[in-house]
Amino acid sequence: MNVLVDTDRLLIVEMTMDMAMDVYKNSLDEHTRRFVPDEVFETLEDSKETVEYLMSQYGSAEDPQVYAVILKDGNKNIGYVRLVPIGEGKWEIGYHIAKQYTGKGCATEAVTAFLPIMAE
Repeated sequence: MNVLVDTDRLLIVEMTMDMAMDVYKNSLDEHTRRFVPDEVFETLEDSKETVEYLMSQYGSAEDPQVYAVILKDGNKNIGYVRLVPIGEGKWEIGYHIAKQYTGKGCATEAVTAFLPIMAE
């Protein structure tokens, strides 16, 4: 596992194919359906194809850079943080944390740790 960020509770890592099931399950929660419906995967195969695509984009300055957020307690994939190019050398940061882990500061912890490293 290629770890980019290691915080008190979280690891931010490059996606791997063995994460496809977690990505699929996380995509089905009601928050994903409500806030990012284009990231809901109808099948595990859809999730696998997306993870494979995301893995192929690491290091690209033209495509999204999406990294898994892993809760150290239980080694659970709980979501992602990402950078998406929006033009003129600018990037947008985004994230999604599975509903059962929201309200616990995980998104704040992930984004706070992720941004300085990715800004480089």
